[in-house]
Amino acid sequence: MVNNMKYSPSLRTFLLAASLGAFACAAGNGVPAYQIDASWPGVLPNNWAMGQVGGLAMGAQDHLFVIHRPKSVGKDQLMAGTNPPGAECCVVAPPVIEFDRNGKVVRAWGGPGAGYEWFTSEHGIYVDGKGNVWVSGVAGKDYGRILKFTNEGKFLLQIGDNLPAGQAFNNNLTNVFGRQPADMYVDLKTNELFVADGDGGASRMIVFDSETGKFKRLWGAYGEKPGPFPAPAHDPKGPPSKFFSSAVHCVVEGVDGLLYVCDRNGDRIQLFKKDGTYVKEKIVAATSMGGGTAFDVDFTTDHKIMFLVDGANQKVRLFQRDTLEEVGSFGHQGQSAGQFRNAHSIAVDSKNNVYISETGEGKRVQKFVPRK
Repeated sequence: MVNNMKYSPSLRTFLLAASLGAFACAAGNGVPAYQIDASWPGVLPNNWAMGQVGGLAMGAQDHLFVIHRPKSVGKDQLMAGTNPPGAECCVVAPPVIEFDRNGKVVRAWGGPGAGYEWFTSEHGIYVDGKGNVWVSGVAGKDYGRILKFTNEGKFLLQIGDNLPAGQAFNNNLTNVFGRQPADMYVDLKTNELFVADGDGGASRMIVFDSETGKFKRLWGAYGEKPGPFPAPAHDPKGPPSKFFSSAVHCVVEGVDGLLYVCDRNGDRIQLFKKDGTYVKEKIVAATSMGGGTAFDVDFTTDHKIMFLVDGANQKVRLFQRDTLEEVGSFGHQGQSAGQFRNAHSIAVDSKNNVYISETGEGKRVQKFVPRK
């Protein structure tokens, strides 16, 4: 074992951390390397247990907003909530939790309420420039909803309807999401809500007025009309598909004003102007099988580095944002600190700390800090 060999203390620390996937494989030239901060966030208050973490969003003052799936918490973890209590721990946490930069819970809210349909399965979360919190997931008759709240949980707007009886879904519908709209971005200059609509259903980008919920436009891969429903299966040995896959999973604006869209099961990132004009794409580990390689993206504060969550290979890849050249990575499959079990979404704070959520058996958020 490493600790029994005659290495210097600093080298032993490096080798042990590297064996846990804690350090980025950096290529120099200003590319950051990362290590796990296993102290964050610490024990949740109120005897809370957290389920699969579908989404992360960074708000003002480096407050991290988390949306998790309460129904994914096992009954054996919720014995404190039985009548009579079956054990000392635990009860399920509210689905939306806001943490401060030190990992302390600021507030938590969410769940069924008047005037809107809460989700049967939670997925995405986004905090806009006004501090409003947008959340998404499965609701109604197995179709998606997007809900807009204040950061204190006051309901403001719902977007998304059920299909009329007997009607089949298609990617050109303007008032119905697929099963689970995955991610959102709001441009406050134009009051436009951009939705990556395609986790387990639709396969498109769709745009609404962020104040009224009125439909504005939609597009598919390469800026063309959305493809067929269901989307064709991804062929890792073939050329890139002219259609989005069945998991359009993220939408994030870069400093260049372009939208970075994750075609998760298509193993690629496509860049668009906000009117839907296609610019370019980056194929990521296209021969990987499983759930796809392009789950979510975010950037360092100077936008020189783009982080990409690769859920198929359970790692975070680093790219030069301007060239999309891959320059490093950190993490790999596993359940220990610094490893990933179903890595799903990402957020980056003003200090370039990186937060990764995990669904499936992971059910946690991990914080990675730049290695000095």
